[in-house]
Amino acid sequence: MPAGWAGTIVASGPRSLFEVAVQLPASVSIREVGPRDGLQSEPPVPVEGRVRLVDALSATGVGRIEVGSFVSPKAVPAMAGTGEVFAAIRRRPGVVYSALVPNRRGAEAALAAGADRLQVVVAASERYNKANVNRTVAETLDEIGGVVRLAGDTPVEATVSTAWGCPYEGEVPPGRVVGLAERLAGLGCQAVSLGDTTGMATPTRVEALLAALAGRVPPVNCHFHDTRGTGLANVVAALQAGCADVDAAVGGLGGSPTAPGAAGNVATEDVVHMVEDMGVATGVDLDALLAAARVAGELVAHPLRSQVLVAGARTRRAVG
Repeated sequence: MPAGWAGTIVASGPRSLFEVAVQLPASVSIREVGPRDGLQSEPPVPVEGRVRLVDALSATGVGRIEVGSFVSPKAVPAMAGTGEVFAAIRRRPGVVYSALVPNRRGAEAALAAGADRLQVVVAASERYNKANVNRTVAETLDEIGGVVRLAGDTPVEATVSTAWGCPYEGEVPPGRVVGLAERLAGLGCQAVSLGDTTGMATPTRVEALLAALAGRVPPVNCHFHDTRGTGLANVVAALQAGCADVDAAVGGLGGSPTAPGAAGNVATEDVVHMVEDMGVATGVDLDALLAAARVAGELVAHPLRSQVLVAGARTRRAVG
């Protein structure tokens, strides 16, 4: 068994007709994307409210928080004032506060605001990339190269969006995603995130793409939306395939302004509740996370998608 893995779960069916051995990592790193990806499709939340949410998330034990994006407020009104959010949050030691940047101009603003890491994005689909950033994929890669050079010692991570399918083009060949991931690594991006932008991934597709990427790129993160109800299943598939780094959004917030019908991200509290019960450590305090989810609910003033927020944690049976 590989070092650092939690062990083997044996699932037995009726009368032991089948047994499946599943290896899971001992721990998983979660990047909380609620303040950015979660709020970008909502009516604008005031800066004070966004600061309140980030501070609540900082108290949960999550190690990375995507605070916002430095984009044109005309394009994404909900992200206006991200620099003010960075200036007002109470930073906790050990927590990485990152920002999404679409270009060098955004990167300059993020660096000036004190972002610990920068996140760039390119789509595996030409049509989605054009809709999202009004550039071709090749033009976006050139811009990303400029962001990496500008960032200097500040790490830059890249997301390949529409990695499992595009709302405009349909199927996306895995080879195209692999090629983009390799290009991004070559440009100096220190990690690659696979974005299931409109919730088109299913567990076998997740396993296949991660297998195709194995050993060919820097550390891989998975970013799942729960548009079609497969989000948590995809998280488990990613863990089984060796990916121990996932994105999630408090309360299940999220969507894509350029992908109609794209529902929210997998809810952070649902992910934490599930994987901790499976023996995979997250370092996140579920009670504190649920408190942060209640803050998020107050800010957006509508019901959230999180199941654990509604139902509560499962009742644990006494052992022995």
